[in-house]
Amino acid sequence: MGIELRHLRCFLAIAEEGNLTRAAARLHLTQPAVSRTLAALERHLGARLVDRTTHHFALTPEGRAFHDRAAAAVAAFDAAADPERLRRRPLRLGHAWSAFGPYTTPLLRRWQQAHPETPLELLRIDDRTAGLTRGEVDAALLRGPVDAPGLATVELVVEPRVAALPADSPLAARASLTLADLTAQTAILNPVSGTTTLGLWPPDDRPAATLTVGNTDDWLTAIAAGRGVGVSAASTAEMHPHPGVAYRPLTDAPPVPVVLAWRDTAPHPAIGLLVELARDVAAEG
Repeated sequence: MGIELRHLRCFLAIAEEGNLTRAAARLHLTQPAVSRTLAALERHLGARLVDRTTHHFALTPEGRAFHDRAAAAVAAFDAAADPERLRRRPLRLGHAWSAFGPYTTPLLRRWQQAHPETPLELLRIDDRTAGLTRGEVDAALLRGPVDAPGLATVELVVEPRVAALPADSPLAARASLTLADLTAQTAILNPVSGTTTLGLWPPDDRPAATLTVGNTDDWLTAIAAGRGVGVSAASTAEMHPHPGVAYRPLTDAPPVPVVLAWRDTAPHPAIGLLVELARDVAAEG
């Protein structure tokens, strides 16, 4: 026997009513039918869920533990099958550190105005695909090449790169920099969600030392502490200002593409609307 939703609903009614007769009335079933359903569930689980005698009725320890799982399963089913909730299913948009850069607020505001029936939830997740491949989000704003299988992408904009320096570094006094200006420094790299690797520099002119961090916050802290320098997309300067960090344009570094990505199987029904609106916001500047 496999557990069906009716078994769970029957058990929850018994647990909540504390009586087989009342549970049967609530479910519009006969008491023998409720008893048979409970017995079948207990046989399947190999555990007694209800301690019941003529004068006593209570959930067993196994019954109490199963009650929480059963309630969660029924609630999840009811939520998934609710047409009103389906229409208002949020669109979860992940990002690893800088969202849509200067277009973030306009995108959120325009979405709320145009599609109030579908909340757009912006989630920061320190991960190469901002939680997309793990199913934590429905779409993600990503920077750099996206090579994860099973994802569809569309390029929205490209961003110039900037150097991130300790605010008191002599290099911070300059209006702009080149990659060669950074080779004497320790390069601080974020391999978890960042876009910069030593491959950004020519093979014969790369930083001699590197420091690895796990997220943008640690990256900024290390730079402000004078432990090295970093390279990022220009939106980082706007989205993550830091009193101890100075950002300067890099004149010879290739730009970074900003792409919207989503899983190409069973995409959220509002993905097309998000692509269209993101393009419009970027085009309007």
